[in-house]
Amino acid sequence: MSGLVLSFDCGTQSVRAMLFNDKGELLGKVKECFTPYFSEKEGYAEQHADYYWQMMCVASNKLKSEMNELWDSVQGVSVTTMRDVGVCVDKDIKPLRPAILWLDRRKASCKEKMPLASRILFSVSGMKDVVAKNRKDCKSNWIRENQPEIWEKTHKFLQLSTYLNYCMTGEIKDSVASTIGHIPFDYKKKQWLADNHYQMPVFKIASDMFYPLIEPGEIIGKVTPKAAEELGIKEGLPLIAAGSDKGCETLGTGVIGAETASISFGTTATIQVTTQKYIEPLTFLPAYPAVYPNRYNPEIMINRGYWMLTWFIDQFVKRKGEEKCFERELDKRLFEIPPGAEGLIVEPYWGPVLKKPEARGAIIGFTERHTLLHIYRAMLEGINFGLIEGARCLEKQTKTKIKMLTVSGGGAASDEVCQLTADMFGLPVERVQTYETSGLGAAICAFVGLERFKTYDEAIQNMVHRTSRFESNPANHEIYRNIYENVFRHTYKKLKPIYQRIKN
Repeated sequence: MSGLVLSFDCGTQSVRAMLFNDKGELLGKVKECFTPYFSEKEGYAEQHADYYWQMMCVASNKLKSEMNELWDSVQGVSVTTMRDVGVCVDKDIKPLRPAILWLDRRKASCKEKMPLASRILFSVSGMKDVVAKNRKDCKSNWIRENQPEIWEKTHKFLQLSTYLNYCMTGEIKDSVASTIGHIPFDYKKKQWLADNHYQMPVFKIASDMFYPLIEPGEIIGKVTPKAAEELGIKEGLPLIAAGSDKGCETLGTGVIGAETASISFGTTATIQVTTQKYIEPLTFLPAYPAVYPNRYNPEIMINRGYWMLTWFIDQFVKRKGEEKCFERELDKRLFEIPPGAEGLIVEPYWGPVLKKPEARGAIIGFTERHTLLHIYRAMLEGINFGLIEGARCLEKQTKTKIKMLTVSGGGAASDEVCQLTADMFGLPVERVQTYETSGLGAAICAFVGLERFKTYDEAIQNMVHRTSRFESNPANHEIYRNIYENVFRHTYKKLKPIYQRIKN
């Protein structure tokens, strides 16, 4: 057998270890679920960085025991992780405190004024309010204000992906396509901001706390003896740079242009396209560096997207101790409920939104005929309505009409969810050979880095295979188009004053 690649995908609720061949076939997978986070206070979300490494090791060793006959064929390793998870480490690269996750809601006070020159530039450019929000959302600012003794000892401020790269190789390097978060990074130029850049006061992270950045497909380093023993893999294997989980999903579905959009049905639901030019999807919201060379991924996000469904099932469906997959049971019954859930509408903002900071989740339109299944379908529809709004924004900014969708994440495994999405968008939805497209995208990077393929185009041609297609039902789409235009598009504006009054 030709060489294989071991991909790790570290997400909010689980880590996956996967074996891929150069045809894009997923030969083996272990999914290790874990406690997503712990909270010292309401709104906090933290987890120990070493916990992710331990779970990677557990998943890797379980996969080795299941795929022992193929294990010696592994020629390279790649890692993709969730974004915007900061890790403070000391001079020995030991974490100084738990990592603060992307879904943490704490805010820095930022009472200290920025330099006058920066304040003037932000005001003139119309960035004043956005900058104020970003400063407060920046978790390094919170640590500096509330835990100055920790910040004083912080030698490097790493992303989770960077820390896992270090655990594996001893090298403090990362991919430009993984460098996404509340950090002083120039997304257009794909480099760290200089110390004298006018945006640096937003973050107040000194440049010596940065680390070298490389391109996807380049070798970060070799697996150390210690890491090899803990992961159960060969010492000296190359770790090849990939990108963030969402970026790898987009690559893993073969989306390298703007006419096809990549939808991720994950803990965070997103819609991305790929562009050659740097195009901000919303004013002051950056386009992220794509894993595909010399391109960008403009993206619109529904924070806590499919997490909403997990929350709903845990709170209102599942009994304590039950382990069966209620999502699949509910999906199979989705079409017992007509399009529009008989007038039930969900505002899918269980988490903050950049341009809708006051937004809350809302369910409106209840009558006596509505059931648990109505609510579940309305929540799925609400997430999709939010993504439709995002698609229209992307089309406007890129000046390109989206003609097709690809899907990834847990929801992509459901035929019913895929058909619902096709009906709502009025576009065909295609699915590739695996819904583990983040791991597939990381494997593509590894095979390019191993020179199995000369280009990413060649790798995509050999490793990405569209296997399912869902066509939109015109009658259903017309129902959804009317709901979007006449109801959903107006609900946030109508509810905004109420959100502002109840915000705490």
